Amino acid sequence: MKALLCFVLCAALVANVMLNLMDESGLRIGLSVCAGVAVIASGVALWVLRDPRES
Repeated sequence: MKALLCFVLCAALVANVMLNLMDESGLRIGLSVCAGVAVIASGVALWVLRDPRES
């Protein structure tokens, strides 16, 4: 599960960087919001799933 979340986090970060290279449009804004939500959600999930001794 952690490996999948790490993959989603990295993929969303790369997608967000690539989306910033696109021209300004409604599609870019929508996709950027989705990528941002994916980054925040996977980051929070990884933080919640950490081992107690990792804090």
